[in-house]
Amino acid sequence: MRIVQISDLHIGGLFKQNAFDTLVDEINNDLKPDVIIVSGDLTDEGIVFQFEHARREIDKLKCDNIIVFPGNHDFRHTGYLLFKKFFPTPNSNNSNVYEFSRGNGKNKKVVVATVGTARPDRDEGEVGHRQNLWLNTILKDYDNSDKQIKKIVAMHHHLIAIPDTGYTNVVGISNAGDVLRTCLENNVDLVVCGHKHRPWLWDLGTMKIAYAGTASSWRYRGVFEDTYNIIEIREDDKIDVDLKVVGGKRIPLSEIVNRYEPADRITKTSDVMPQSNH
Repeated sequence: MRIVQISDLHIGGLFKQNAFDTLVDEINNDLKPDVIIVSGDLTDEGIVFQFEHARREIDKLKCDNIIVFPGNHDFRHTGYLLFKKFFPTPNSNNSNVYEFSRGNGKNKKVVVATVGTARPDRDEGEVGHRQNLWLNTILKDYDNSDKQIKKIVAMHHHLIAIPDTGYTNVVGISNAGDVLRTCLENNVDLVVCGHKHRPWLWDLGTMKIAYAGTASSWRYRGVFEDTYNIIEIREDDKIDVDLKVVGGKRIPLSEIVNRYEPADRITKTSDVMPQSNH
C-alpha cells in the first residue's frame, strides 16, 4: 500500500505553481497512491481567494482517498470559519478516522487518525485533553498485538522538535508529551507531521515520526528543495518512508538523518539532495 504525504503548500505570495504542477504529474502518472494525506498549511493567510485556489489545486490530484486537514496558517484571518467549507470531511459519519484494506490478508488494515492541532491566529499547536482522550479511545479499538493492523496518526504541528528549525521548536504542540504517550501506549506505527518545512525522521523503535518539507513554496528550512514523503506499507508489515524531491530523486528519509552533521549540515545535506537551479 502506498501513501503520499504532501504538506505546507502555502498558496499565496510564496507559492510555486510550477512545483505543484510537477508534483501533480508525478503523483497522478508515476506514483498512483492509494491514499494522499495533505497535512496542513494549504494557504498562507487563510483568506477566501487562497482557499479557492487551494481547492482547485487539490482537485487536480487523482486519488480516491484524499485526507486534508488544516495548519496554523489556514486558521489565520478567520480561516478556521472557511476551511471546512472548502475541505469538508469526506467520511459519511464526519469522523476523523479512516480505515483502509491492504494486501490479501483478512486483517491487513491501515487506520489513519487525524488530530487537529491548529488554533485560530496562533502559531503554536494544541491537541487538548479531550481530543487526546478521544485519540486514546479510537486507537484502543484496534488490537495492539495484531501486527497486520498499521496505525497512523496524522497532524500538522510537530510532535518532537528537530534540528535547524530555531524558534519553531517552541511553537509545536503544547501538550506533546501526553500525545506521545498515547501513541506509544497504543502501538502507533507512524506519526506524520508538517509545519516545520524540514524533512526529518525520528525512529523511536516501535514508532516512527516522519516530517514533511514544503511541497511547493519558497519557505525552505534546512533542505532547499520542494519535497514530499512517500510511505510504503509492505506485505511483510514493514513501513518505509522515502523523501521525494519534486522533479528529482527519491531517497530514504532516514538518509537525511544519517548524513546530518551539525558542524557541516549544509554540505552534508547537499550530498543527499540535488542542487537547486533557482
